[in-house]
Amino acid sequence: MNATNDPALASWVETARGSDFPIQNLPLGVFSVGNRRRHACVAIGDFVLDLTELADLLDEEWRGDLSQPVLNAWLARGPEAQSALRERLQELLSDERYRDDLEPQLIGQTEVRMHLPCVVGDYTDFYVGIHHATNVGKQFRPDNPLLPNYKYVPIGYHGRASSVRVSGEPVIRPNGQRKAPDADAPEYGPSRRLDYELELGLWVGRGNDLGQTIPIDEADGHIAGWCLLNDWSARDIQAWEYQPLGPFLAKNFMTSVSPWIVTGDALDPFRVAMPARANGDPDPLPYLQGGPDSAFEIQLEATLSTAKMREEGLPAQRLSRGTASSAMYWSAAQIITHHASNGCNLQSGDLIGTGTLSTDSDSGLGSLLEISRGGKEPIELPGGEKRAFLEDGDEVTLRAWCEAEGAVRIGFGECVGRVEAAS
Repeated sequence: MNATNDPALASWVETARGSDFPIQNLPLGVFSVGNRRRHACVAIGDFVLDLTELADLLDEEWRGDLSQPVLNAWLARGPEAQSALRERLQELLSDERYRDDLEPQLIGQTEVRMHLPCVVGDYTDFYVGIHHATNVGKQFRPDNPLLPNYKYVPIGYHGRASSVRVSGEPVIRPNGQRKAPDADAPEYGPSRRLDYELELGLWVGRGNDLGQTIPIDEADGHIAGWCLLNDWSARDIQAWEYQPLGPFLAKNFMTSVSPWIVTGDALDPFRVAMPARANGDPDPLPYLQGGPDSAFEIQLEATLSTAKMREEGLPAQRLSRGTASSAMYWSAAQIITHHASNGCNLQSGDLIGTGTLSTDSDSGLGSLLEISRGGKEPIELPGGEKRAFLEDGDEVTLRAWCEAEGAVRIGFGECVGRVEAAS
């Protein structure tokens, strides 16, 4: 920790303390109001602070990148620039001398529209949640849930960048081929087993050249920040199509992310050691050893509300709550290093998902596939409804936050998606 994480540091923005977005957080985002051009911003309390309009109070070298409608160029500057901006904004937001200059650039979060913070050039989803991988594997291979490579290599696949959307965008139920176990042939139609996946996302900041690798002790410097991620999944379509090349139409129809990039500086007070590997597990190969063997103590939560529940004024039902650090078999640094280990060039604004993060207890399962035991044990909801998978009108909300003794609580905001009927 450094002075920017000091719990005694306070902002003159009254709603900052006790919110998801205290002065110790200051996540980056992109917003617009009405038909106005998109501007870079940070979240502080109940407000967004327009960075584009603060150009005269910021370093002259930053102004061009922070005046863009996306943050790719800014994130490419790397962690040094991120830290310097954070320190400057904390100065402005804590010193009353700057209040008159900044208050006109504070806009209520309820008055703005948030956008994807970056142009997503590429999106990769990993599978590092070992409890999720084990739970799903048991449904298909009860005696051997994890395939032989799982504990040697961080498993991942390339997703579809064009269908990444910011929180609040509707989730259109996908069509695709599905085949019932007792059917002679597949049929085409809307997915009947639509699911959510509770994940974290990494935004790539500084990239690497094609053909160059990223040593693990440098990996953290390529991560611009974190967000919530929901990789919506059509389980019935996936079950039919995934062999031999993995998911395709079952995944590429939609991925939702929260709008804020929570920086590593903000998360530093919540670093913990990665969970120890079980006795008998192999050591990582040399290129995946060393570096920051750490995770973050991030609390994750998923809730569900149905159209009927909202009509009757019933609160959303919590589906899961757990800790990300206990769910990940591979660290963020290992993900980055492995992704570039063959010379693949990561680029600023690339999005990387961790994969579904489930804990080892039923209270922290990160998907309905696990919660309902593959659809065999539907959950009961307030008002008498039951769900094995998502129905039209269902709304899933993901939340995340960090808390620790001696540190100010910070949040990630929300990642929300409501299911609409297939087109």
